[in-house]
Amino acid sequence: MATVEKMPMLQEGYEKLTADLRRLKEERPLIVDAIEEARAHGDLSENAEYHAAKEQQGQNEATIADIEGKLSRAQIIDPKELSGDKVVFGATVTLLDEDDKATKYQIVGETEADAKTGRISYNSPIGRALIGRKVDEEVEVSVPAGDRYYLISKIEFI
Repeated sequence: MATVEKMPMLQEGYEKLTADLRRLKEERPLIVDAIEEARAHGDLSENAEYHAAKEQQGQNEATIADIEGKLSRAQIIDPKELSGDKVVFGATVTLLDEDDKATKYQIVGETEADAKTGRISYNSPIGRALIGRKVDEEVEVSVPAGDRYYLISKIEFI
């Protein structure tokens, strides 16, 4: 029997997914209205509005199902309740690159990742390389641009 894999995420990621789900469910009646209006225009075989509305309905329902699946598997983790000397989900890690330039990343869930804001997925190449590591350890990360080397200078749970 297959086990359902938990999906770790922060509270704010859970709340964002919940808000997205609510918004998508609120769109349902509007899409149905658009389908009914397009259907009233006659011949469905050449009715672009009808086909566009049906496609939008399909995409909306697929997204709703995807978000509901993620929420049902959600395992909410609060970084402030964590501690230790190893990089784990939720940790904020300060890395020094080969030029001693500091970069800060928080290890988050796939749905919360945004590299521009310093949030990387635990499943990303850097995230996978960091999990389980300690301060002063060197980390080699293979990225499309080539191999990068980092030194973990700080681990925080904020």
